[in-house]
Amino acid sequence: MSDRPGWTDDSDRYGRGSAAPEPEGARSMRRVERRPAPQVPPQPRGRPGHDAPGYDPYGADGHSGQGGPGYDSGYNTGQVYGTPGGPGQGPGQGGGRGGDGGYVQGRPAPDWRRRIKVGALALVVVVLVVSVSTYFWADSKLKREVDLSKVIDRPDAGEGTNYLIVGSDSREGMSSEEKKALHTGSAEGKRTDSMMILHNGSNGPTLVSLPRDSNVEIPSFKGSESGKTYQGTGRTVKLNAAYAEDGPELLVRTVEYNTGLHIDHYVEIGFGGFANIVDAIGGVEMDIPKAFKDKKSGADFQAGKQTLNGEQSLAFVRTRYAFAGSDLDRTKNQQKFLAALASQTATPSTVLNPFTLYPVLGAGLDTLVVDKDMSLWSLARMFFAMKGVTGGDGTSMNIPLSGRSTSGGNLIWDKAKVKELVEQLKNDDEVTVTGS
Repeated sequence: MSDRPGWTDDSDRYGRGSAAPEPEGARSMRRVERRPAPQVPPQPRGRPGHDAPGYDPYGADGHSGQGGPGYDSGYNTGQVYGTPGGPGQGPGQGGGRGGDGGYVQGRPAPDWRRRIKVGALALVVVVLVVSVSTYFWADSKLKREVDLSKVIDRPDAGEGTNYLIVGSDSREGMSSEEKKALHTGSAEGKRTDSMMILHNGSNGPTLVSLPRDSNVEIPSFKGSESGKTYQGTGRTVKLNAAYAEDGPELLVRTVEYNTGLHIDHYVEIGFGGFANIVDAIGGVEMDIPKAFKDKKSGADFQAGKQTLNGEQSLAFVRTRYAFAGSDLDRTKNQQKFLAALASQTATPSTVLNPFTLYPVLGAGLDTLVVDKDMSLWSLARMFFAMKGVTGGDGTSMNIPLSGRSTSGGNLIWDKAKVKELVEQLKNDDEVTVTGS
């Protein structure tokens, strides 16, 4: 009888042979009674067994990872850990590690509304930065050289804004080849080739040409350089002589004295800058009603619509001797051309295209001379007012003439009509006066 617990009493038969003629029957095997396994509480999901509270790496039966009856470690099930269809998981679930509960998060749908808002904001910022940079760049190129504070005894300002626009024969910065190509000659100094008053008000713009041969009186004035006051003597000269005598300040003083109209801003451009602006915008389309030719200006035009380049444009506005009406016909051509130039420059295709805008601004601003109080905004308003003249929103005319002239050929103004015209401009009334 064995004293080992759990063993039966027939243990003494092992090791003995059998003498019986018949085979010995099946032997009784020793029976080992398994100790009861401890009860293990249910474990939460996570890494099977390993992350559960109370996990015993050496199970009750001494085998690693076995936690007692009914325990399923998740291994040897034919499933790849972390793939869909793992133990206790439905389709689309994974047994990934970490605290996501075994679920794989999908990529969220894009928020197009937010993207559009961000894109629009970025575009606004870029446009603002470029616009501000362009403004300061262009503003720095303006030549504010004319000091209207030196002009004495000025008439009172009226409604609207009055610009004195001057085309000079300045050859500053031009090479010998350019002077030859543009037929400018080589005269020293500079004179006024054209003069116009542009009034911009609530009744539309009005462009009034002042013939260079106009007979005007030189009044008392203060020298722009010396500061000395020169008393008027009543002498009369051609209008362009005032500019030749003491520059833009005396020209403004003379125009104001003889018209009674206050000039708010002064704008001057030379030969070279004029031609460069035209070339920068790719030429100006003109409809020339009658063919004409002028050896002095280099003009040689056929009738009909055509696009003029810089050289041709300068010849067109300078032509004088080809017309029987002398300076009057020339001023009409100048008005027509400048209005067309402004109309074709102040367009979205120019303003919104940097490859056109910057060359145009560079060409114009490099040679443009303005008064010290001129802003880019005022200059832009002037160009748009010029465009309005072409578009039919305004009026263009020569200053009224009496039909007589001096012995020297100077043109005499019709003083009564000039006074009426000036009053209408001052009060910003509709212009009813007709010019010559």
